[in-house]
Amino acid sequence: MTRRTRPALGVLIFFAVAFGLGAYFTFAAVQGDYGLFRRAEIEAESRALQGQLDALEGQVARMENLTRRLSDEYLDLDLLDQQARDVLGLLRADEIVIR
Repeated sequence: MTRRTRPALGVLIFFAVAFGLGAYFTFAAVQGDYGLFRRAEIEAESRALQGQLDALEGQVARMENLTRRLSDEYLDLDLLDQQARDVLGLLRADEIVIR
């Protein structure tokens, strides 16, 4: 007569707990607050913000150029004339306004 032995209950519990912990840490490594998906989101957001920063730096450089061109050291008369027309609505005496 052969006798079948059942695996010990403690071994099954050990492997169940080990599997559960492994599954939990794998899930946390992929989808957790510091996981792979969050890292991809942060990198995409970083690229978008870098694009916005580049656009803003371009606008700042343009404004600095216009400001320098209207400064006391270097006065661009064409730019001054354009700004007077745009901001103040000034016209020369020989111009005709068509609306």
